[in-house]
Amino acid sequence: MTQPLIPRLYLLTNDDAFELLYAKLDIALATGAIALLQVRRKKLLAEPQGQAKLYDEAVQIVALAKKYQVKVVINDDIELATKLGVGVHLGQGDGDISAAKKILAPNQIIGRTCHGDANLVKQAKDDGANYAAMGAVFASNTKPNAATITRQQLIDGCQQDIDICIIGGLTAGNVTNLAGLPLIYIAVVGDIMDLPVDKIAARCQQWQQALQSWHTPA
Repeated sequence: MTQPLIPRLYLLTNDDAFELLYAKLDIALATGAIALLQVRRKKLLAEPQGQAKLYDEAVQIVALAKKYQVKVVINDDIELATKLGVGVHLGQGDGDISAAKKILAPNQIIGRTCHGDANLVKQAKDDGANYAAMGAVFASNTKPNAATITRQQLIDGCQQDIDICIIGGLTAGNVTNLAGLPLIYIAVVGDIMDLPVDKIAARCQQWQQALQSWHTPA
């Protein structure tokens, strides 16, 4: 009998200064707990020369991820993803999946934000995305005003025959409330990246433990 898949951890960058961010990423990726990394640096992009700064940072982050054999997606920027040879995550108003598929290689992941709407999940699948992101599951510091979604909305999304990623306020403690759902990615920002450097590895291990028991009956 085939063992059911357990979700994989999907880490997003935060707005730390780059030197600190890099140190945290190095430790997190070294644990082997992270399957996918998203470069999302919105505050940096708002700075003068933000686009050029983001490119310089992303080059270093992609090289670090390659060292640990972790795949990377860039938030909302198909052109940058193309330059770096990595995937892209697109919000509902941030680019066309079919356009991205024409430019990116088949092994470059394309994700789409779908909130709590199973119809958007189905559309993402029909357009050729690799995964659909649903959330916010819980309120979060990153997006405190984001609307949260219900378990039934998640279940409906999981029935659309596309890999499902969940995001929003997820922690190594509360994620167990969702155990058993056929999720592929659990996206995390604050529960890992907002910790001090010396706490990162232990939190990644806590996540591994939480996900290892995903299909274990209570």
